[in-house]
Amino acid sequence: MSRTVFYARVSTAEQTVGHQQAQTEAAGFTFDKVVVDHGVSGVSVPLAERPEGKRLFDMLHRGDVLVVRWVDRLGRNYQDVTDTIRHFMREGVVIRTIINNLTFDGSTSDPMQAAVRDALIAFMAATAQAQAEATKEAQKAGIAAARIDRTKYRGRQPSYTRDQLTVVRDMLATGAGASAISKATGLTRQTILRLRADMSAAEAALVRWGAEAA
Repeated sequence: MSRTVFYARVSTAEQTVGHQQAQTEAAGFTFDKVVVDHGVSGVSVPLAERPEGKRLFDMLHRGDVLVVRWVDRLGRNYQDVTDTIRHFMREGVVIRTIINNLTFDGSTSDPMQAAVRDALIAFMAATAQAQAEATKEAQKAGIAAARIDRTKYRGRQPSYTRDQLTVVRDMLATGAGASAISKATGLTRQTILRLRADMSAAEAALVRWGAEAA
């Protein structure tokens, strides 16, 4: 009997599994089991090496469905993400994402459909890594500014959390509009537009106020 497993990764104390799970349920997904990795980097720790993530390789079988918020929950390294998705597809596992409702299924025998699917996997994996690298640079800038003098004015405290900014960044990368992102995060449409205009500044502001990396 097939089952649906929801996997979540939270890399900071500010991020919550509850938010990701609520997103999943709001999108109409139901699941039989929840697997979560806490405090694990998506950049440096492959899924197969995470305390809970590695269980998925034994747990999931042909016909099962693996649900994640977006491909960056599987990893933020291009090679790792593509290898992971292709491994599960070879095993007959279907991977679905909450954002954009993408489906990666290895059952197709049509070469054109397979080519389109593989191109999408490559694009999403590359986007996840590019976002991680851009985030790292923005955080470096914020840390550098904060080190100059932490007693000086740091600007207005951000009206968004690390978790919300991560969702905004992920959804923007998939082409989602401001209204859809506002609904998913609870932030106003005006805030989404402001964040979209300068994601680096948004990242730097979080760092100056003590938020950790995603």
